[in-house]
Amino acid sequence: MGIVAGRYRFGPFVLDRAAYRLFLEGQPVALSPKLVDLLLYFVTRPALLVSKDELLGAIWPDVTVTENALSQAVSDLRSALGDDSTSPRYIQTVARRGYRFVAPVEPLCDTDAREPALVGGASVSAEPGVVKSVAVLDFVNVSGDPELAWLSTGIAETVTNDLNAFHVLRVVDRVRVGEAVRRTGGSTAAVADALGVQLVVVGGLQRAGDRLRITARLVEAASGATLADAKVDGRFDEVFDLQDRVVRQFSAALGVETAYGRTPRVGVRETSNLEAFRAASEARVKLDSLDPSQLLSAVESFERAVRLDPRYAIAYAGLANAHFFVYEATRAQNQPDTERLTTAIGHARRAIDLDDTMAEGHATLSLLLVGAGRLTEAAAAARRAVALDPQDWRHLFRLGHAAWGSERLDALKRATAIYGDMAYAHYEMAMVHIARHRLEEASNALRRGIELQDRQAGRSWRYPSSGLHWLFGVVKLAQGQAKAALGEFERELQAGSAGRVYGAENLMNAHDGRGFALLAAQKPREARQAFERALTLYPGHARSHLGVAAAHVAEGDKNAAHEALAHAEHSIAELERMGKRTEAPLLEAMAATVRGRHTDALALLDHLLAESPPGYPGWTIPVEPLFKPLQAQPEFGSILARLAARAR
Repeated sequence: MGIVAGRYRFGPFVLDRAAYRLFLEGQPVALSPKLVDLLLYFVTRPALLVSKDELLGAIWPDVTVTENALSQAVSDLRSALGDDSTSPRYIQTVARRGYRFVAPVEPLCDTDAREPALVGGASVSAEPGVVKSVAVLDFVNVSGDPELAWLSTGIAETVTNDLNAFHVLRVVDRVRVGEAVRRTGGSTAAVADALGVQLVVVGGLQRAGDRLRITARLVEAASGATLADAKVDGRFDEVFDLQDRVVRQFSAALGVETAYGRTPRVGVRETSNLEAFRAASEARVKLDSLDPSQLLSAVESFERAVRLDPRYAIAYAGLANAHFFVYEATRAQNQPDTERLTTAIGHARRAIDLDDTMAEGHATLSLLLVGAGRLTEAAAAARRAVALDPQDWRHLFRLGHAAWGSERLDALKRATAIYGDMAYAHYEMAMVHIARHRLEEASNALRRGIELQDRQAGRSWRYPSSGLHWLFGVVKLAQGQAKAALGEFERELQAGSAGRVYGAENLMNAHDGRGFALLAAQKPREARQAFERALTLYPGHARSHLGVAAAHVAEGDKNAAHEALAHAEHSIAELERMGKRTEAPLLEAMAATVRGRHTDALALLDHLLAESPPGYPGWTIPVEPLFKPLQAQPEFGSILARLAARAR
């Protein structure tokens, strides 16, 4: 076992595991994620000889590379460290055997704030380079006035954004704070411990007539000591200025204004319209629930915000997200609400037009463009978001969602290093492994995601994950483990809920999965019933109709199979009319397989991969149950090889 810590000091450098960054005397050093992985491997094994084979297996576990790739990576890392292979201070080459990290390494505990890191100590000294971590809790509505409920989150959101603009602070995003409060009961110490932060902002608000008082404290979590008190009073319509005064008092106490200059965001409002601010604050609460019954109301509230202030950029980004998730609830239908997706893209572009430096606008646009199948544009937008705000895990996640192959894996690894509770990130990692036909790696990723998903079950969660048991079952089925697969599909059905954005879609997939597992177990009648249950959720779902057809074939009922195939082909034609140029050919290949036309099916798959844009189209081919009859064909091996090459 190596040394396990959050940060490591060697020479003038500090390597921060959570931030996935290297610092030299307070300044970040540009390193690719792969070089960060390599450096982490070295610093956790100081003075030990590490063989080349060990490094190749650890740093490139799912890619076949030569020793030249390792040699180049070590050379690049040496260059970044200013090291010399002939007289090494850090990385020593041991001829024909491997490498040794020769510099003394000091693991840093989280209370050591002498060096820069995203998770530093609890000190509030003004030493340049010190980074502190802060969580802002909802402000308590002391007067209990229901008309002020929106302001509790609105003030917390504004204080979070303004403190976050001091880039020497790591301010935990509001989503994670809300989850921590729900998990822990909300005590300051418990929330700080759950989030791994040193400082917590707590406060309250009280209205008397047209006057508003905001009180807030900056609390050191380890000791419970109050580092700064803020108490501001003013007219209710001066709420923006009151919030700014709170932030200035805290930033002065932290020393960040003195050391780094006043943040350009403080005093520069996203809107100066109080009613627009209220509408957007109320809309965010509804959107954050991801409750389908709240999404249309979120759309209406965001629309009110931008009517009141047509230059309210962040409200346009929120409106785009709200429209998008309404669309997403329909995406598995043959005729989804594509007009709403188009509207959402327009709002995201409007947000960027108003403020091109707002990372959330670019990240939102990326998410929407993935939904529209415009993957190249989506990845570019996500890269722009990450460049603007590299420590926001949501932007990294959206980059992973838009990108493919190693770029997806690297982005999601960085996202989960910052926010480890995002179970669905492991689903998206598994997609790459499946496309590479590395099913054991896919299984490992899914197990990690399932552990998180099951731990979160029954709790109110901002990003509730589902679908992992279904995909794990599909992988198990592809590995010939029908009984284990059936168990995973049953777990998906037990955990699923049609009341979530993706709930009905995942329930449908789980019923389909049961059907294919029962077919593999030679129980065609029960399989057909499972596919028919899926069709009660999505009556036009082509894959479920194909499952029914396959079950009838297994039962020997050719006429019923022919009728089910006709339903499937009608649904496929609808998809083609809707412009779903990757889904339709894939389903056509499945239909050809069910009909026994294997040569046609292989030709369709070959054409799909030749014509599809770079990215994930066709990623399920290696585990698709309906393609099992094709596996004996040499051409199928060529298709898998091409798919794997696309996922490098």
